[in-house]
Amino acid sequence: MQRENEEITISGKELVEVLTVVNFSLISMRNIARYYYDSEVNREGYEKEIASFIDHNQLVEQLANVRKILSKNFNNDIGDDDMGDLEREMEKIKYWEKPGD
Repeated sequence: MQRENEEITISGKELVEVLTVVNFSLISMRNIARYYYDSEVNREGYEKEIASFIDHNQLVEQLANVRKILSKNFNNDIGDDDMGDLEREMEKIKYWEKPGD
């Protein structure tokens, strides 16, 4: 990792914005799980509620904005491997794939 990427500064306003999305998502999904798993309601209802929560609250868009805020101050100069520091680290993530792939 490039030296200048070892410490990244984020404004308090941006951090509050990020933490708002994280807390909203985490606590809401925990509450949904508690409701559906701590009662006699079926798993299908839980799955529908989680999908509905994600869709109706535009969680994908909100998370994309969080990623933008958190990554904007990184230096993305290309290294010897033709990747920037963030790209190199993100390559290590095992992303969801459709079953059978």
